[in-house]
Amino acid sequence: MNQYPLSGTGVALVTPFKKGGAIDYTALERIIENCIEGGVKFLVSLGTTGEAITLNPEECRAVLDFTLKVNNGRVPTVVGFFGGNNTTHLTERIKNFNFDGFDYIMSSSPSYNKPSQEGIFQHFVEVEKVSPLPIIIYNVPGRTSSNISAETTIRLAKASDKFIAVKEASGDLVQASKILKYKPENFAVLSGDDALTLPMMGMGATGVISVIANAFPFEFSEMVRAANEGDYVGARHYHELLLDIHPHLYVDGNPAGIKAALHRMELCENELRLPLVPVSVDTYKKLTNEIENAKIGNKIS
Repeated sequence: MNQYPLSGTGVALVTPFKKGGAIDYTALERIIENCIEGGVKFLVSLGTTGEAITLNPEECRAVLDFTLKVNNGRVPTVVGFFGGNNTTHLTERIKNFNFDGFDYIMSSSPSYNKPSQEGIFQHFVEVEKVSPLPIIIYNVPGRTSSNISAETTIRLAKASDKFIAVKEASGDLVQASKILKYKPENFAVLSGDDALTLPMMGMGATGVISVIANAFPFEFSEMVRAANEGDYVGARHYHELLLDIHPHLYVDGNPAGIKAALHRMELCENELRLPLVPVSVDTYKKLTNEIENAKIGNKIS
C-alpha cells in the first residue's frame, strides 16, 4: 500500500437539482451513500462536477453542510474552491470560511486572465498562507485556459508541505510523468481524467478525483484499488469495462453526461442550471446503450 495521505478513488460529487432548479438533497444523499457503499475513499464537494459556479454562497454552504452530515466522518472530505481570477478575493473567502469537518481544500488555477507560470506560482503561495488545511492543486487548463506546468507544480510541492497533491487534468501524460519523476516523495499525484487514470497509475499516480464514480463507484474504485496493489490485469478488466462509457459523459459537457447516467439509474433528475443544459437525446441513447452493454449501473437498494 502507498504512503500518501490521499490515495484511491475520490469522487467529485454532483449537485442534483429538482425540476425548476432547487437543490435536491434527497438525491444528493442517495448519491453520497452510493459512493461510500461503492468503495470511494474520499468525497470532493463543490468541484467542477458539483456546478459550484451556478450556486449562490448560501446554497454552497448548505450543500457542504449537508454533505458533511450525511458522510458523518466516514471518509475524508475535500472542499472545492474555484480559483477565479482575483487572488485577493479568493484568499479573503478562505480566511472567512468555516472549515470544521473538512480535511483538505482543492483549488484550481486562476481562470480567464491567463497568468504566467510565475503568476500561478505566486497565486498558490498566497492561498497556502491563509489555508488552514492541506491543499490539492487543481490543474484543469481546459477550463482555466492556462496550464500549470510540471515545473510549477513541482516548485509548489517543494515550497510547502501544505501542498499535498495535484489533481492533474491536463490530459498530457508526458507532463504527468515529469511531475511523478521530480516531485517530493510525500506529494501525491491524482488523475483528473477518468479514462487516463489507469495509465497514470502505471506511471506512479496513487489515485483519482473521479466523475464516473458518482454512478459507478464500485467498478471504478476496484480498478484503482487493483492498480494500487499492483494487479494490473484486474485493473485493466475494470478499465475496459468502463472505457466505452467515458466518451459519452463528456461529449455534451460535464456534468451533463454524468447526470444523464445518474438519471438512467434513478439516482437523480436529469437537471442542470443554465448555462448548462442536459445532454442531447442522441447522447442519452448512446450512453444508455453503453451502460447496458457493460451490464453495470444498478441503483442502490
